[in-house]
Amino acid sequence: MKQFFKDNGGLLLIAAALLAAVIALGSYILGVNPLAEVLEVLATPVRAVSAWVTDWAQGQYDRTFRYEELMAENEALHQRLAEMEEAARNGEDAVRENERLKDLLGLAEERPELTYEDASVTRRSTSNWEAGIMIDRGTADGVAENDCVIDQYGNLVGVVTEVGLNWAAVTTILDPDAQLGGRVARADTDAILQGDFTLMLEGLLKLSFLPEDAQLVAGDQVATSGLGGVYPEDLLVGSVKDLRTDADGISRYAVVEPAADIQHIKYVYVITDYSGGE
Repeated sequence: MKQFFKDNGGLLLIAAALLAAVIALGSYILGVNPLAEVLEVLATPVRAVSAWVTDWAQGQYDRTFRYEELMAENEALHQRLAEMEEAARNGEDAVRENERLKDLLGLAEERPELTYEDASVTRRSTSNWEAGIMIDRGTADGVAENDCVIDQYGNLVGVVTEVGLNWAAVTTILDPDAQLGGRVARADTDAILQGDFTLMLEGLLKLSFLPEDAQLVAGDQVATSGLGGVYPEDLLVGSVKDLRTDADGISRYAVVEPAADIQHIKYVYVITDYSGGE
């Protein structure tokens, strides 16, 4: 081998010089360095492996030394999110409460002869045989039997039928036992508002004992008549949905759709006193 380099050393130097010249010329013409390109190709997978090893090592370090810190940060973020969600809910509740009080203020201005006691619905009947609600106001708040219960717009919800110190049972107008005087002002017609088993399941009630000459149409508003002096008059009950004939084929009755959202109502107002009441 030594003899080979001795005999051909000059040729090898010339070849090396020519190769260097070719590389330099190619770099000048193409604007790239072939040797650098080769080195870059060789370095790329090395860099990828190095990056993976670095990320893996960082992950192992975090799991080993920062686990409790990361868990604490995660818990803090969850707590902050829960607080923000609660604040948003409170804000929405405040807006709804404000709207409800505005509606009640408008009602109080419109019906100054009525005295109200606000209440929350604490339970509602789950039976197919009755439609009632329980509220969180009772005798300690001036609530008594036969007091009418309305929503924030003044629409009739029902009547107090049982009362305790801090609670009251309300029979809604959908209940089959519900019965009170009703009036259709447009037709100048008085009749009896009654609950009905079948209609109750549809969220409806009936206006019975209509005069033979009563001319009712769909959309007619039905309110309390106030006859007998037990209940205030002109509390909106609902509107006529359609007219039907009783099983005897002679008597007629009107199906009434309540104005109050009785099946979902959360807040109500008890009329504890009114001018002209007993």
